[in-house]
Amino acid sequence: MPWDPLADVPPAGRATLAAFARELGQIGRRVNLVSPATLPEIEERHVLHSLALARRAFPDGATVIDLGTGGGLPAVPLAIRFPGIRVIAIDAVSKKIEAVRLFARRLGLTNLDVWAGRAEQWPGEAHYAVSRATAPLADLWGWFSRVQVPLADVPEGCWTPGLVCLKGGDLTDEIAALHAAFFGLVVEQEPLGPLLGQPYFEGKYLVTVHC
Repeated sequence: MPWDPLADVPPAGRATLAAFARELGQIGRRVNLVSPATLPEIEERHVLHSLALARRAFPDGATVIDLGTGGGLPAVPLAIRFPGIRVIAIDAVSKKIEAVRLFARRLGLTNLDVWAGRAEQWPGEAHYAVSRATAPLADLWGWFSRVQVPLADVPEGCWTPGLVCLKGGDLTDEIAALHAAFFGLVVEQEPLGPLLGQPYFEGKYLVTVHC
């Protein structure tokens, strides 16, 4: 039976996710945040897709960086879904970062911060990194491993600290390149088609990388 990422989201969280979808649609018509062709299906193609990362939880108190956030995806949905974490949306395109800053203010997301610049130059520390079709796995892991710090307590049902990202297509070469660049990593992938039970997600994957 397909998994519903919204099943455990309280009504207030669902309302905020819906408000984000509306904001993304309105601003996305003026600023190139997502593909214009996907604007009529924002909730499925962008919000629900991002919430696939909630397959397991991010523990309260964790810092999660979104590498190449674009229009705040998956940063904004994750900040809504997990109010006890700190999310930093990172992107080198200033107009996109300003849009995410606006979303955070309008939606009242005090746990969402933004940073304008290249991911490999972000100066902070993080327990997790997330990404949605941003860069090859080897690049993503290289950017994250530079700033990763240990997490003292990882409750049952939470992700192992590391990279949790959304990818599409044949990942054989990407995974091989990752292993060639970084020895001893654990890589797991789960197909989203069977998980979410919707045709749009066929050929898309939830990928995790950790030590």
